[in-house]
Amino acid sequence: MPSSAPVTTKRRFFLRWPFTLAVVAVIAYGVAIAMHWDDRGVLWVKEHFESKGEQRESVWLPAYRVDIDGKAFGDEDDEASDLAFNPRTRTLFAVMGKNPFLVELSLDGDMLRKIPLVGWENPEGVAVLEDDQLAIVDERHHDLTLVKVDATTSTLNRADFKSYDLGESVKSNKGFEAAAWDAQRKRLVIGEERPPRLFTWSTDGRSPLTGDKQALANDELDLRNLSALNVDPRTGHLLLLSADSNMLLELDEQGQQVSFMTLLGGFNGLSDTIPRAEGVAVDDQGNLYMVSEPNLFYRFKKTQ
Repeated sequence: MPSSAPVTTKRRFFLRWPFTLAVVAVIAYGVAIAMHWDDRGVLWVKEHFESKGEQRESVWLPAYRVDIDGKAFGDEDDEASDLAFNPRTRTLFAVMGKNPFLVELSLDGDMLRKIPLVGWENPEGVAVLEDDQLAIVDERHHDLTLVKVDATTSTLNRADFKSYDLGESVKSNKGFEAAAWDAQRKRLVIGEERPPRLFTWSTDGRSPLTGDKQALANDELDLRNLSALNVDPRTGHLLLLSADSNMLLELDEQGQQVSFMTLLGGFNGLSDTIPRAEGVAVDDQGNLYMVSEPNLFYRFKKTQ
């Protein structure tokens, strides 16, 4: 008499198959929600309905392609944290968090000089304002310090400059770590890592800060974390960088999502996924720059 074991095994397989599919579907849905793939899908569809004129009036991240792909600078132990463009010198300034110092880079990602940051514990954000003034955000101190950097600066001591308290964060180890200068609106934009939140501080970019930071109402921060931010000097649009979401997101003046760029290998010309994108800057010609931990430099240029 033939054995019924194969039939039983097949029956169990077919009985379990719908359950397995359901479990996989639930897990996939959870991952999609956590990574905001649902929001990205909606924005991807929306991008295809943007007119050429609307694209020209925005940064339009889908048009960018990398032309310097993961160029190493400095030491691997330095941990690049943020990046800002200086229009006067046409160079870039980056803060390094693990061994606190400020580094000046050429637009090709070559290191020009290193400036030790004495007294800073965990510098995470940097912004270039007016008249050689820079803002440095220290996540551990929960503050922002305005410093002066010119061609002769060889070291910076935190005690020599005024610092401004940013207040405690919702998560103490995921605090304020992003800053950008908005020259059109005469304000600093400050970002909190998790949950992602934005604040502004009115200033002319030359004088000491007055008043206090103000919350910037926004419900479009569909990111797992906020690593860095920048303001495009041509359009005034905000660029929000998220290492955890592997994404750069563009918001317009009303805080609405306009376009995005994924930082995964194979997209926008990237040969490999950017390991951990921590800084973003855009120059006055529209070229886009990023730094990633530990010490990698990227440049993107817009195609027609």
